[in-house]
Amino acid sequence: MTSPQRTERHPVRVVHLGLGAFHRAHQAWYTQRANDASDGEGWGIAAFTGRSPRAAEVLSAQDAVYTLVERGPGGDLAGVIQTVTSVADGGDVDRWRGAMADPAVAVLTLTVTEAGYRPPSGDLDADLERLRSGAGAFTAPGRIVDGLRARRNAGAGPLAVVSCDNLPHNGAVTSDAVSGLARRLDPALAAWIDAEISFVSTMVDRITPATTDADRETVLRLTGVDDAAPVVTEPFSEWVLSGAFPAGRPGWEAGGAQFVDDVEPFERRKLWLLNAGHSLLAYLGLLRGHATVAEAMADEQCSTALEALWQEARTELPFDDAAVDAALAALRDRFTNARIEHRLAQIATDGSQKLGPRILDPARSRLHAGREPGAAQAGVIAAWILHLLGDRSADPGAEALTARLRQHPDDDAALAAETVAELAPSGDLGSLPDLVREQLGALRATTTFLTTESLRGAH
Repeated sequence: MTSPQRTERHPVRVVHLGLGAFHRAHQAWYTQRANDASDGEGWGIAAFTGRSPRAAEVLSAQDAVYTLVERGPGGDLAGVIQTVTSVADGGDVDRWRGAMADPAVAVLTLTVTEAGYRPPSGDLDADLERLRSGAGAFTAPGRIVDGLRARRNAGAGPLAVVSCDNLPHNGAVTSDAVSGLARRLDPALAAWIDAEISFVSTMVDRITPATTDADRETVLRLTGVDDAAPVVTEPFSEWVLSGAFPAGRPGWEAGGAQFVDDVEPFERRKLWLLNAGHSLLAYLGLLRGHATVAEAMADEQCSTALEALWQEARTELPFDDAAVDAALAALRDRFTNARIEHRLAQIATDGSQKLGPRILDPARSRLHAGREPGAAQAGVIAAWILHLLGDRSADPGAEALTARLRQHPDDDAALAAETVAELAPSGDLGSLPDLVREQLGALRATTTFLTTESLRGAH
């Protein structure tokens, strides 16, 4: 038995920050398809971890080659991905600066999670001091600024920065975060970034669960290869991009990527249907004892709530009925694919960052159109509240809120008002707090093990 073998090595022309399973199932896969369709020398990726160096250590041991398994309802299809030319710890300052200063590099892609773009102000302040002293940064905006400074100093030319995280207007969010920190560090650097660096907005979609030991055994059985770092994903994939690539880009169209003038309608469709649906299934499904998306879909209470949530969102989407119906039919097929074990606990992390764009924004859209927020939208927030009370999530952004909620776990009116105020300090959500209070009562009545004692016992 051997590890995956490299048969080709492409020159590095893309740098990536946030090495993880989704990047390897999505952007690296699209780049593989682009290289396969090209007669040229191809595009290689220098990938850097965002947090733990572990992924780089494992991949480095097998020359950054790995198996991608597309897991459909009828079986598995395994292929080898060779577009990641090198992997490194994101904390390796010299390698990071060297990669970003390479004039052959034309694109920086990012998968740093929604929370990565808005780190606590104290973390940014600390990064600012590190950058002033010449040390490396810890936050994603800090590392990007550090890399762009190295690029400017090397005279390496323009670059496209491409966010691939589930944030509306993610190109603008990235631009604001990077330019804001750069202005504090060096106004001349900020001016160079404004002139030379483009920020591309994208909509990304491909369900990619965390890899398990069983997945590694499956790869060994399918291929005879002992791969320590395979990725398992669904057959479906989508990528919509809008923005300039001043130094060129891979031919991602070969994998089905779309280049459009305005990505916002596609972002909205994905956030308000797929991502919002995932949040509902995660919080309600976990409360009802389920572990995966497919298990929650088999629960009538979860699937009924999901259909109601989709009906509330579809009126706010700029697509005709046929297009929305087709999108929903595809989502039902994807969510019920029991061979993709998409863990609800994985989806449930960082709700404080995710619920705004997924749930509150479509509720606001309804209000602006003269409609009230939906009961299913309120139900997602209610389920999240009970989720927090049960201490079932990893959500640093909600720690202070959770502590306050635990002071009155039986007062549904207070729980609802405090949570909505935390998520939307502007107070522009109309009757949503009252709807959340009603949904809290309904959840307690219909989920039998959600007693006050069980919630308190979970802390």
